[in-house]
Parts: sequence; structure tokens; C-alpha cells
Amino acid sequence: MERSEKFIVYVREDCHLCQQMILALNNLPGQVSFDFQVIDIDSDPELVAMYGEKIPVLVSPTHQVICYHFFDSSTLGDYLSKIR
Repeated sequence: MERSEKFIVYVREDCHLCQQMILALNNLPGQVSFDFQVIDIDSDPELVAMYGEKIPVLVSPTHQVICYHFFDSSTLGDYLSKIR
């Protein structure tokens, strides 16, 4: 998939689930590639209100929540197959 839009992973500092999701995204097979940025929700009160304890949250470039708490490769795969 060659797109310039970035997925977003909303995280919180010292969050082991956040670290696990980022690691899972970095270790995706080569045929599944996309850019993502990591944003700490504690830097923005609106993000804290929006996501609170649901972090980590993987959000698509169109702002659709793909998964939260744990990385879900099948949900990501479903999303990617729909946009191809």
C-alpha cells in the first residue's frame, strides 16, 4: 500500500500495552506497510477526554478506530483490504 497518509497510534508514557502495539506495527510482514505516527494523549486534554483509558488506540488516516488496548491484525487487514 503506497499512501502518504499516516495512521496514528495514541499512547501514554510508560504504557506497556502501548509499547506492545508499536512493536507489533513495526514487525508487520513486508507486504503490509504503512506510515504511522505516535502521539501521547497526555499532551492534549481533548485526546485525554476522547480516549482516556482506551489507549493504545490505532486510528486510520480517515480517523476510524482500528483497534484499542491490543493490536488486532485481522481488523487491520480488513481495513486495508477495503481501501485497496
